Amino acid sequence: MLTGEDGSRRFGYCRRLLPSGKGPRLPEVYCVISRLGCFDLFSKILDEVERRRGISAALVYPFMRSLMESPFPAPGKTIKVKTFLPGAGNEVIELRRPMDSRLEHVDFECLFKCLSVRQIIRIFASLLLERRVIFVADKLSTLSSCSHAVVALLYPFSWQHTFIPVLPSSMIDIVCCPTPFLVGLLSSSLPKLKELPVEEALMVNLGSDRFIRQMDDEDTLLPRKLQAALEQALERKSELINQDSDSDSDDECNTLNGLVSEVFIRFFVETVGHYSLFLTQNEKGERAFQREAFRKSVASKSIRRFLEVFMESQMFAGFIQDRELRKCRAKGLFEQRVEQYLEELPDTEQSGVNKFLRGLGNKMKFLHKKN
Repeated sequence: MLTGEDGSRRFGYCRRLLPSGKGPRLPEVYCVISRLGCFDLFSKILDEVERRRGISAALVYPFMRSLMESPFPAPGKTIKVKTFLPGAGNEVIELRRPMDSRLEHVDFECLFKCLSVRQIIRIFASLLLERRVIFVADKLSTLSSCSHAVVALLYPFSWQHTFIPVLPSSMIDIVCCPTPFLVGLLSSSLPKLKELPVEEALMVNLGSDRFIRQMDDEDTLLPRKLQAALEQALERKSELINQDSDSDSDDECNTLNGLVSEVFIRFFVETVGHYSLFLTQNEKGERAFQREAFRKSVASKSIRRFLEVFMESQMFAGFIQDRELRKCRAKGLFEQRVEQYLEELPDTEQSGVNKFLRGLGNKMKFLHKKN
């Protein structure tokens, strides 16, 4: 992934193929560069490139040309690309984008295969407080998938700092930077990493589900009851998905991606879901956020303590600034969940884990409604 000076990002999707033959030989690399993060879609395109390259290099270019002449599918839409393959004749390849484009560059399955629920929550907490995090893995695809997945957990907030899913070993000195970052390194760089004077950072080995280095306070960063609720919901993810798949609904709602996204959105709804109540408008029509009133309005002491730290982050500042400058109300998935949450606010009998899980259960039902 390349980040421009203006913060815009471009994604590079690469497929490395070893040409047939004997002895040492360089791999061929096919790379598609796009401003859109659509892992599944580009992976399917590169599967087709690999299939054609296996027959003849001359078959790759006509396929890519017909692809570039086709319109890019809109979220939730499918396009059909007609191609010709010797021996197979005319073929039609279907390329589809999911309805929720927010998750189309995310693979939570890889993250949960590499790490336990407890470790994922500790990493999530570290990123929320904008700490330095280093992932180490044997494979480039593991680094890329897990880095993008943990950043997606932060929605509706955006990681504002250095983000390099795969850091080339020649640039490893970046990890000595004193500012927040999330970077991924291949395991071959680990000996060099251990020699560097890295400031406080969370180093995660994705291959062994353990922390190479940590601050030892990762379990105390989030409000205790909400952390317990997060853990419980994620430990029960398979059960919740199966329970949910009995209903008539869009297939995308019954996926791991959909459920995990809802669980973390619920965490933010519980902690900052009341933010819109503290956006006031002055005579000029300008919006201003009442910071202290927002924080003090929370009944839970542990959530207030968490907000005290989280509200100092660039992520929170960027989120609020965006809402202050908007002429109309934001209408994303988070705002829809907030609206439902504010309607439930008078019901304060339940709290903690039970309230969180009950709320999440309600949201899983809402998933099936076409908003």
